[in-house]
Amino acid sequence: MAAGLLWAKRAASYLRISVPFRAFSSVLKDLKYADSHEWARINGNSATIGITDQAQDYLGDIVFVKLPEVGAIVSQGSSFGAVESVKATSDVNSPVSGKVIEVNDELTTSPSLVNGSPYEKGWMIKVEMNNKCEINSLMDSEQYSLNPPIFFTYKRRKAPKPKARR
Repeated sequence: MAAGLLWAKRAASYLRISVPFRAFSSVLKDLKYADSHEWARINGNSATIGITDQAQDYLGDIVFVKLPEVGAIVSQGSSFGAVESVKATSDVNSPVSGKVIEVNDELTTSPSLVNGSPYEKGWMIKVEMNNKCEINSLMDSEQYSLNPPIFFTYKRRKAPKPKARR
């Protein structure tokens, strides 16, 4: 199978066709995942938060990161910032509720850290959690790997009904 994939990549490069280089992005076992593609590393009563490898891969080269101020209050499922890439701008939602206790200031000058190291150097904020029970609503690495949420869902529009002729 590897030989077939290698052949396909070579053929695609000659034809100038984009071929994904991996089936699925990396997922770390010690993290919790939100269905909106954010991760949380829980350490006692605090959580370090960032976007997943799959999200940064989908967005492409990240050129700007907007983060909240230290002391800001974030709510589970609500936007706390944004990531702008060459393809799109996307809100970043908090997987847990609480008070922002630290912000990764390196991302203001080097937003590409999110692409190169989404789980280590590319973390975004640290939150002192209000309600540790919210962790139970997040996915573990196995759930996230087996059933990754999709980025967009398409709804088929119904064709308009023809007007009756008189």
